[in-house]
Amino acid sequence: MIRAQGHGLVYYQFPALSAERNLRHGFFTRLGGVSHPPYASLNVGASVGDDPEAVRLNRERCFAALGFAEGQVVTPNQVHGTTVVRVGAADGGRTLEATDGLVTDEWGVALFLRFADCVPIVFYNARQQAIGLAHAGWRGVAENVAAATVEAMQTAFGSDPRDLWAGIGPCISVDQYRVGPEVIDAVRAAVPPTAPIIRRQPDGSTHLDLNAAVTAQLRACGLTQIEDAQLCTASRTDDWFSHRAENGATGRFGVVIGLR
Repeated sequence: MIRAQGHGLVYYQFPALSAERNLRHGFFTRLGGVSHPPYASLNVGASVGDDPEAVRLNRERCFAALGFAEGQVVTPNQVHGTTVVRVGAADGGRTLEATDGLVTDEWGVALFLRFADCVPIVFYNARQQAIGLAHAGWRGVAENVAAATVEAMQTAFGSDPRDLWAGIGPCISVDQYRVGPEVIDAVRAAVPPTAPIIRRQPDGSTHLDLNAAVTAQLRACGLTQIEDAQLCTASRTDDWFSHRAENGATGRFGVVIGLR
């Protein structure tokens, strides 16, 4: 990914998307905000105990860095589910309930989700000028929110999966993600049987590869254009918030994508 700076913030972009003249996107690090520890400093999560005014200012900075106003941004309350909603200009400034994926083909609309180890997945259809953004923790992977987002773009815009580009953003890596058998069983049931999602460690523990699981699910949907950032949130808490590495006392980083 490309590391960029603007409006005092540090964020990452996929080269394939940054080259698109009418598309704006950013995976914002934890740097450049106004929140105090343990949310220092660009926390955009309103449900973690941070000062609401600090969260509002941090969000505003993220949106402005990509050229969007708050009234152009749509965001949901994320619940680790598979509900994906088509949104448009009329939804600008709204917070949707119980939603983990958003899609749109309307210009001047930005999609915004929050993360701290879960997998951000961005979608782009250059042919139809349509975008999507999904939140996939292990529960979302077990329920296949990636496929739900692809299906939503097919239903809403007639998107052919072969025309979709998908990017897997910064998330917890397999090296850092030790899980129990109940998690392994739930995710294994939702991916093709040959997908290499498990890594057993010398100490006998089992680690889950969320990147590999999401990639396998996207390929099963028919996508061939998939890019994985391979950036680990838990290994780089200097850049990213990590629920696992920071024992839950942390903020959330923002991902924004929009057409303008």
